[in-house]
Amino acid sequence: TEQAVAVAGGIIGGILLFVLLGITAYLLWKKFYLLFSYEKLINPVKTTHANAIFQDEANSEIQLKSTSRSRSVPFIIPPTLHGRDSMHLTNEEQVQEDRDPYMTPQSGPRSSFHSLAGAYVVGTINPDLYKFPEDKSETDFPDGNIGRLWFSIEYEQESERLLVSLIKVRKLQPPADSCSPFVKIYLLPDERSYLQSKTKRKTLNPQFDENFVFQVSSKMLLQRTLKFLVYHVDKQKKHHLLGQVIFPLKNEALTEDNKLVIWRDLEKENLEPPSEHGDIQFSLSYNDYLGRLTVVVLRARGLKLQEESPAVGVYVKVSLMNHNKFIKSKKTAALLGTPNPVYNETFSFKADQTELDTASLSLSVLQSIKGEKTLLLGRVVVGPFMYTRGKELEHWNEMISKPKELVKRWHALCHGT
Repeated sequence: TEQAVAVAGGIIGGILLFVLLGITAYLLWKKFYLLFSYEKLINPVKTTHANAIFQDEANSEIQLKSTSRSRSVPFIIPPTLHGRDSMHLTNEEQVQEDRDPYMTPQSGPRSSFHSLAGAYVVGTINPDLYKFPEDKSETDFPDGNIGRLWFSIEYEQESERLLVSLIKVRKLQPPADSCSPFVKIYLLPDERSYLQSKTKRKTLNPQFDENFVFQVSSKMLLQRTLKFLVYHVDKQKKHHLLGQVIFPLKNEALTEDNKLVIWRDLEKENLEPPSEHGDIQFSLSYNDYLGRLTVVVLRARGLKLQEESPAVGVYVKVSLMNHNKFIKSKKTAALLGTPNPVYNETFSFKADQTELDTASLSLSVLQSIKGEKTLLLGRVVVGPFMYTRGKELEHWNEMISKPKELVKRWHALCHGT
């Protein structure tokens, strides 16, 4: 019997030892399994300082707005991150980076979101990527600005109609505290008829949004010029001119499919009466780096046309002289006989800086007659002290003192040679 009891005790002890070894092996296996594998994310996991931690939308406490992510794909995290203290992230908070930001599971391809993970939580929007360029026409006003006008133009070829939309005016400078503006629109050279907007009460920034139609043939269109006059009506119903915009149509490609929205700064109208032979307005600029002299022929007024002959056109001839020797000349387009033509044409001449003391510019306003010679309506010369005095000399010196800047002035025409 003692032998039987010893055998039974040995068997039971062996079984207990086997069970203990099995339990120990199971616990060790489970511990190593957790260290070298990834666990599926079931409960909400709160992210800390690693920017590779993503959360399942179905259970996440982060308020993400994206609906494009599939809910069927589980998010997994490395076991090395288990047990860390966590904190909530909102859409405005950025993930901080203090370790490898590209720690990803070995199964499946790397997500393209990893390049963004270091900056923002998945589902947020980086506002810097969606900034639209600021419209500087609404904010950048030069010193001395008296207002800015916006309009659009479009031309209907079949009906031969010019469609003009008066949009708005901003930053008016009225003579009094209050301002009630309206706009008159002309299609030059016709200065007898015009279209007029409604009057906007007590505002320096009127919004018009009014449409106007001018009937003009396609052959004559490019020789016409839009003129906007902005007025203020005072309490006594008197009209005060605040400024004007002159816009030649010849440089624009006007079609039904091309609606141009344009803005221009208001200019003060020259209220002085024209000189005996009329006046011309042009800008001068000199680029000392390129050695280039630029002339912008803007417009003329009060010209004395030869009415006894049918006028074909009025144009301006710009000539560069040196020591009274002709160097080169250029001409504007010829506009049908009008005493107030608008050109807006730019010409450039090569002129070394050492030649400016002996160079001069001659601008001649000419009228061509059918079958006859060209008639000189007036002429002006600008240049250094050697050739000019007064306003012509001042214009030339101001051009030299302000390199690369357009200097604009009016000049009286004369018939002198």
